[in-house]
Amino acid sequence: MRRSLFSIVTASVLLTGVGLASAQTTSSSTTTSTWTTDQGSEITSYSTSQKYHSFADPSFKGAVGVELPHDATLYPLPETIKIPDADHYSYSIINDHPVVVERTTRKVVHSWE
Repeated sequence: MRRSLFSIVTASVLLTGVGLASAQTTSSSTTTSTWTTDQGSEITSYSTSQKYHSFADPSFKGAVGVELPHDATLYPLPETIKIPDADHYSYSIINDHPVVVERTTRKVVHSWE
């Protein structure tokens, strides 16, 4: 009886952990600003006009909270994007998708995937 109870509790804990991990990787919010779809389109268009290159690695997902690799280039936000504390943020293009990054930590704070 103890063994089956232990198995049930262990399975519940593991499934809860998987659910939490999944919830974290799909989040697309940031604590300082609300990012719009139009801003994502604007960043993509601006990157194309500046001939900025996308960091290409199919195994890397630019999810919120993930630190970008050092070989992923950070670019300044376009001047047309007006947000509070804009100087704290940059962006990168990851697998052809824009992501907003906190400059000092290189962590993704918003993704439009």
